[in-house]
Amino acid sequence: MVKHQPLQVYERQLCLSCITGIYGCRWKRYQRSHDDTTKWELLWSLILLFTFCLLLVWFYFWWEAHNDYNEFNWFLYERSGKWSDGTVPILATTAAGFTYITFLMVLALCHVALGQQLNLHWLHKIGVTAALLTTIAGVISVNQTWRQEWDVVPISFQATGPFLHLGALAAVTALSWIVAGQVARAEKTMFQVVVVLLYLSVLLGLYVVPLYLSSPCIMDPDTLKPRPEVFGHQGAPMLAPENTLWSFQRALQMNVTGLEADVALSVDGVPFLMHDLDLRRTTNVEEVFPDRQTVEASYFNWTDLQQLNAGRWFLKDDPFWTVNSLSWQEKNRTANQRVCSLEQLLKLASYHNFSVVFRLRRPPPLHPCHHSWINDTLQAVQRSGVPQSLVMWTPDEQRAQVRQIAPGLTQTSLVKRDPGTLHKSGISRLVLRYNQISPSEIPSYSRNNISLMVYTVNEPWLYSVLWCSGVSAVSSEASHILRKVLYPVWLMRPNQYSLIWVFADLLSFAVVIGIFILQNYHMIRYRLSGMRSYNPEQIMLSATVRTSSRDTNVMKEKLIFSEVRNGGSADELYEDQSYNYNQ
Repeated sequence: MVKHQPLQVYERQLCLSCITGIYGCRWKRYQRSHDDTTKWELLWSLILLFTFCLLLVWFYFWWEAHNDYNEFNWFLYERSGKWSDGTVPILATTAAGFTYITFLMVLALCHVALGQQLNLHWLHKIGVTAALLTTIAGVISVNQTWRQEWDVVPISFQATGPFLHLGALAAVTALSWIVAGQVARAEKTMFQVVVVLLYLSVLLGLYVVPLYLSSPCIMDPDTLKPRPEVFGHQGAPMLAPENTLWSFQRALQMNVTGLEADVALSVDGVPFLMHDLDLRRTTNVEEVFPDRQTVEASYFNWTDLQQLNAGRWFLKDDPFWTVNSLSWQEKNRTANQRVCSLEQLLKLASYHNFSVVFRLRRPPPLHPCHHSWINDTLQAVQRSGVPQSLVMWTPDEQRAQVRQIAPGLTQTSLVKRDPGTLHKSGISRLVLRYNQISPSEIPSYSRNNISLMVYTVNEPWLYSVLWCSGVSAVSSEASHILRKVLYPVWLMRPNQYSLIWVFADLLSFAVVIGIFILQNYHMIRYRLSGMRSYNPEQIMLSATVRTSSRDTNVMKEKLIFSEVRNGGSADELYEDQSYNYNQ
């Protein structure tokens, strides 16, 4: 019988069995191997790493896009004609995929740390492929239908950048234990040099990342401007049906400082509040006027509009998952809402002395009010009796004529233009989406006495960033949430941030150096102690094992089991060996 040393794979290690079993379905000891990973399996490891990075970005995107979930659902409604919360399946699949891929990445790192060959099971390969293709399809879909939302990523870095940097630094520092172990065990100098240079490049890159990170919340607290005003976008649509009188009353209960609405004109010249082009989503038009449910809302007269219920849809669809939080009285009031006119809204604002900004939608060319829409709206403003200074007038059409008829209106623009041009045009307010303005541009508008309001701001982190940037007002669907933000979520002096940055880099560098020294010290000691216990034949056999191919190890297994079948005992074979590969 030819005797040879048993490999480490024959040792009883429950943790190692679980790791190799879950990752590659190698539950039996003789299935494990310390050979180098094959090129094919190395390719799958790179695919796994790429999938993890892509899912990490995708997960982060949807986490920060929470501010605009309602906008996304409305985009889906525009294309499908049916209201549903499309974020639920996306979030569920993203969370499941990210958890699964992260788990596989942890197992892969454990394989590397333990010196085990990477051998991903074919079922996991199918799972990784499915996760990769699904994520790529999702990215393409968002890029085609919701491209503007990608702007939330760089904007969110202004709030999360410093913390993401510290988290990434901690993760890469922790990986130094695995990297140092690989370098210490490697026998090829070229491999050691490449690994060390690659790792140090990533580490040094993280050390200098703060030079390229900027956040308006890194500032002297003494220079912080007053808290931005909060306008109720369509009232308080998370608590009541949008653009209804009850929704605006709920917004006033949330201590907003202004109201924002969408306005259309009926065929008889009555301005009314409606966001959509038709009435299907927010009324029961399919019940009252089934043959006109797809007709544009502006082709209804005011009498017909008053026959519609504008509240029951909210209780049925529960667009913000908030219906269960409403009391019985609130639900009853919600169910009895009607389409609200602009005049009703202005009277409410006048009574409480609140500002109102509305987006006026011009009727279609064949509409009776297509040419008189400005005058019809001005007449409604005047009939309401609201002080003109409380009304923020947004249409650019016939602005000079509007100034003559109602000189007290606050002239407001919805189009981003040069601050000087806006000031010369007599415009004192600018309303933009939050991704259309950068913190560096805001001071120029302030210098020209132009107040800046951005929409739609629902998340405290975004509200805090805009507050630090110097925005004077925001439009929000979540006024009940922003009312609790009495100070920016975080605010840090520049010298404090620099101190934290430098300290974190120095601490990371010290830990990495210490780990590399410790790993090399243990490896040198390990090899020296092993050399003293080996005889010359064992030393030669050890070198052979370290450099053997996968096929050679398979042949060794066959020799052992052949001997067992001939009457020998595997335990006896193991006991006869004085060499242990793991020593």
